[in-house]
Amino acid sequence: MFTACQNNSKQDTNFARKPTDDKTDSLLLVYDPAKADQRIDAFMKELHRTRAFNGNVLVAKKGKILYENAIGWADYLHRDSLKLGSQFELASVSKTMTATAILMLMERGKLKLDQNVKDFFPDFPYDGITIKLLLTHRSGLMNYVYFVDNIWKKNHKDERKGITNMDVMNLIAEYKPAPYTQPNRVFHYNNSNFMILGAIIEKVTGKSYAEFMKENVFNPAGMKHTAVYSKAVYDKIPVDVVGHDRGQWRYSVVQNFLDGPVGDKGVYSTVNDLYLFDHALKTGRLLKQQTLDSAYTGHNPAIRGHFNYGYGWRIFDSPGEKVVYHTGWWHGFRHIYLRDLKNDVTIVLLTNLSNGSLLKLDGLFNIVGMPVVRKSAYTGSGETAED
Repeated sequence: MFTACQNNSKQDTNFARKPTDDKTDSLLLVYDPAKADQRIDAFMKELHRTRAFNGNVLVAKKGKILYENAIGWADYLHRDSLKLGSQFELASVSKTMTATAILMLMERGKLKLDQNVKDFFPDFPYDGITIKLLLTHRSGLMNYVYFVDNIWKKNHKDERKGITNMDVMNLIAEYKPAPYTQPNRVFHYNNSNFMILGAIIEKVTGKSYAEFMKENVFNPAGMKHTAVYSKAVYDKIPVDVVGHDRGQWRYSVVQNFLDGPVGDKGVYSTVNDLYLFDHALKTGRLLKQQTLDSAYTGHNPAIRGHFNYGYGWRIFDSPGEKVVYHTGWWHGFRHIYLRDLKNDVTIVLLTNLSNGSLLKLDGLFNIVGMPVVRKSAYTGSGETAED
């Protein structure tokens, strides 16, 4: 036991933030709008004009920000404009950070990927579901969002007060909703997987998901404007950016009880902080390279020959090319976060007007010299669910 504690302590120190990191990160975020890439600027203005893009954007290549901008409204009703420091609910982009935390706990010897959920929650009503199956969306579970929503509406419960991950785990244990399919049979993307991973983080560490993420992911990565906000803790989420649904301004989304569970969502961040997260991963500040390689490896059959899912990351693979990314879609927010590992390109697009503007990015990919990351651009067999 003494040896194990020594090893864990040493590893924590290896990944601790150093004073020189502040200077490095400050230099990384240096950007002169007068020197913005004019091709990207023209593309984004056209996307705003023709496809109603409304959000924040950052594009970087080889350690230099080529372009960043805040375009449109943070809250259309009150005519508040977006700012570069605006915090967005990251929706499923949060999954990349939850996976990072789980892999961090694995490196520290706190859990194993082949461990069963029942090891942490004995009342969990399903057999054969491991952490690895949750990370890769192969658990076969139902989506808790629909399951819980049906219970709340049927019983006319108060939808204003958020529920916790543990509340959902207790509901699953009580109601035992039918799973979608058997464990490890197919890739079936759904939020239950990462909500449970969030609950496991809390159970293993004895800390709230928000606290653990701040101390172990956000702070070491220099993400000073990133936090976890849950409706189970906050009556009103303390950010100014409002989600607008159905592609129309009049549908501003009111947060409800489903904004309580975290891990599958619930992280709020900025375009700059997501660039710092990218940098922290690339420089080994958070995880070992061997661990990252496993996270960036597809653990499902490839879709259309190029697309896969690893540990909390969507993956585009092609000979000599690899892009890891994630999309997000929740309560009027829609995003895409791309990290081209070969060409060292980072693209962050965070939007709060849920429409199809992020499906029209081919021109941007061509400008920065990276593959087109869009499933319908390729032929091949297989289908997959989207978030």
